[in-house]
Amino acid sequence: MSVHPLAGERPSHDRLVNIPALMGEYYTGHPDTTAVERRVAFGTSGHRGSSLHGTFNEEHILAVTQAVCDIRREDGIAGPLFLGMDTHALSECAHRTALEVLAANGVNVRLQTGGGFTPTPVISHAILCWNAHRDRPRADGVVITPSHNPPEDGGFKYNPPHGGPADTTVTRRIERRANELLDNGLAGVRRVVLHKALRTPGIEAVDLVSAYVNDLASVLDMDAIRGAGLRIAADPLGGSSLAYWDPIAEKYGLDITVVNREADPTFRFMPQDKDGKVRMDCSSPWAMRGLIDLRESYDIAFGNDPDADRHGIVTAQGLLNPNHYIAAAVWYLYRHRPGWNTTCGIGKTLVTSSMVDRVAKLLGRKVVEVPVGFKWFVPLLLDGSCGFGGEESAGASFLRSDGTPWSTDKDGIIMNLLAAEMMAVEERSPSEIYAELTERCGTPYYERLQSPATAAQRAVFAGLTPERVKATSLAGAPITAMLTHAPGNGAAIGGLKVVTDDGWFAARPSGTEDMYKIYTESFVSPEHLQRIQKDAVDIVASIFADAGASS
Repeated sequence: MSVHPLAGERPSHDRLVNIPALMGEYYTGHPDTTAVERRVAFGTSGHRGSSLHGTFNEEHILAVTQAVCDIRREDGIAGPLFLGMDTHALSECAHRTALEVLAANGVNVRLQTGGGFTPTPVISHAILCWNAHRDRPRADGVVITPSHNPPEDGGFKYNPPHGGPADTTVTRRIERRANELLDNGLAGVRRVVLHKALRTPGIEAVDLVSAYVNDLASVLDMDAIRGAGLRIAADPLGGSSLAYWDPIAEKYGLDITVVNREADPTFRFMPQDKDGKVRMDCSSPWAMRGLIDLRESYDIAFGNDPDADRHGIVTAQGLLNPNHYIAAAVWYLYRHRPGWNTTCGIGKTLVTSSMVDRVAKLLGRKVVEVPVGFKWFVPLLLDGSCGFGGEESAGASFLRSDGTPWSTDKDGIIMNLLAAEMMAVEERSPSEIYAELTERCGTPYYERLQSPATAAQRAVFAGLTPERVKATSLAGAPITAMLTHAPGNGAAIGGLKVVTDDGWFAARPSGTEDMYKIYTESFVSPEHLQRIQKDAVDIVASIFADAGASS
């Protein structure tokens, strides 16, 4: 994909989303739910869309929230629901709508004092802390966020009592019930007006910021960070982590400079991404240009996306690739967490760099490889069978220092602070730690491609078996494994992964767009990576042809 000429530049006024129009459409738009694309659809991160496209309107949120109320009633979840939101304009709208429905259904709700924004990991942490007391009725949560998506988007995701993203069994129930409500003209939706909702017994504003910040010393060596006297820069990218960095600095005596305190739903302060869109992606060098330009002024710097479930680490060498940081973090954590069980493994998704596998071999630890989606790490983090779970898209979390769960959703805040801990303890940056690992394990060359795909072609992936692949070699090397199920838990990956001793590729369809993605990696050279990519495209084309789904 070519780089847009405006990538890395702040958007001009004419490229900003019209916030009044966006919010107006949320309340007045009536989506045609006879169209599949305008119905409620839970992907890997809940329901997402835009009011401008009829895919995220008040009717959607009324139906989804009522569905959550119905499901939690059926499942006997009687504790509080922790309700969070990020800084997208539609998040504020949907937060109010959801609160009106939750109150009318008699749900006990905990939300941030003053109507403040609340990151995804804070909600997960709050759920786990509440449920650690076995004598209490179980709690769950909702986070209203489209993550790093553009300003015109909205999102709604549900976290059950395990604290992490809901699995497909739960999301299908919510999706089915919500669409039934839409089809019936919202008959069955209970609702009270906002001012009554806020005065309803059981709706309680609490200090979620302090509860999270005060507990950070249980998961990170905050004393080491303070003792090193590091000069730290944080950029919330206009997101919900903005309310957290000052309290963290004050509580633990850290030198943290928040380099961007702007919170504007147009996100006018954001450099445009590679494709010219405004996107708050803290793993993108274009979106993170402002912080990268400041790298020589600080010992370590980092950013988060709007709901703070992703991390972006900037060192003197620049923005650290998420795959590289995950490998360095794994190397560090498993040598500096004596409270972790000596048998706990390392969780990674099947499209995360195999550098993690090579680092795991150095550490003498097992790798638990799961399909794409953080939900697969939830049971592994809950029972401590994995100390860390991470994915190539800059999402990860890890256990407390005593080996108990901290969060079962992605936590960009602790991943950022971990980079500071690594620098304090090792006296070198995560980039330098990763460079040493390449000397010991080899240098990986990694790239993700995407290609258009018809609905028929995307459907082919769902029924794939290794026997459908006729190739016996990849880029000249013998194929050692062909996977359609993840080796870590046996779950279907919804695609294909082909592996050799020195490289691999994985192909899977997009859940929201008419395309499929190919993830590729070589431990030989960039030229070898190109050979893998060519063979990968040919193998997928052959599978399509055999299935009668050629374009």
